[in-house]
Amino acid sequence: MLVTGAAGFIGAFVAARLADMGYQVIGCDNFNDYYTPQLKRDRVAALLAPRGVPCLPLELADAAQVEQLFAQHRPALVVHLAAQAGVRYSLQNPAAYIQSNLVGFANMLEACRQHQVEHLLYASSSSVYGANAKVPFSESDRTDEPVSLYAATKKSNELMAYSYSHLYRFPATGLRFFTVYGPWGRPDMAYFSFTQKMLKGEMIPVFAGGELRRDFTYIDDIVEGVVRLLFKPTVAENGAAPHAVFNIGNHQPVRVLEFIRTLEKVLGVEARIDFQPMQPGDVPATYADTAALRAHVGFAPATPLEQGLERFGAWYRTWAN
Repeated sequence: MLVTGAAGFIGAFVAARLADMGYQVIGCDNFNDYYTPQLKRDRVAALLAPRGVPCLPLELADAAQVEQLFAQHRPALVVHLAAQAGVRYSLQNPAAYIQSNLVGFANMLEACRQHQVEHLLYASSSSVYGANAKVPFSESDRTDEPVSLYAATKKSNELMAYSYSHLYRFPATGLRFFTVYGPWGRPDMAYFSFTQKMLKGEMIPVFAGGELRRDFTYIDDIVEGVVRLLFKPTVAENGAAPHAVFNIGNHQPVRVLEFIRTLEKVLGVEARIDFQPMQPGDVPATYADTAALRAHVGFAPATPLEQGLERFGAWYRTWAN
């Protein structure tokens, strides 16, 4: 099976878990510099190399490279997690999102079709819900008013996957991830950058008075959901496309100020806060309705925030030193 974005945060853990389950896993990643590539190489060394999982350097926006990858390895199952992430960065470098999230995804869909992949599992995002005032967010809610280009590309992925699934009858499943955190995470995420700054005694930027709420979801829960869904594709009934989307979130949104207090407790340091206005592209809250996920695979994330942050904090002190 193939895991794209295998040097990334979620991708590395998913590839490692599938390898531990006894599957032959091929990983790929373009090792871009959105954040330090050294962290990606460290993930590969710590999580993939010991399990014999190769992580091939590959640019998915290059159709010829994608075709060669599929022709050589012929994966039966594909977990597509490679993407240009980040809401705020999409305001600075929109071209990166078009290439990675649209062109790259189109190349993946075409390769899956040509090589008759049995199931494509791909990353969407809670960002597709935009500034939805109805909470918790349900998969049946409207998602046609994205407030960032990142969100627009992820909604586009869902539409593209649906059309391919409908036309060519291959199962595809989109995963709307909610604020994933944990060891080996992304430095651009608040929990990671706050930890770095707090341990150095630096100010941390907190937007909208710290009143924004996020559904923090621990990495182990994400991996469990991904693996269960991978082996349970949607079955087409009554002419419907074999396509579905699922929320994967903790179903327990936390105010950012409360999150900071928990991080202070875990790290044993006091945060120095620099309050700033709400940023373009941000949303007031994310909150996952996980009933569909639970009904489909009998699981939903539930790791308490403090427990997850304790694990992250312990990893960070080791990694940073």
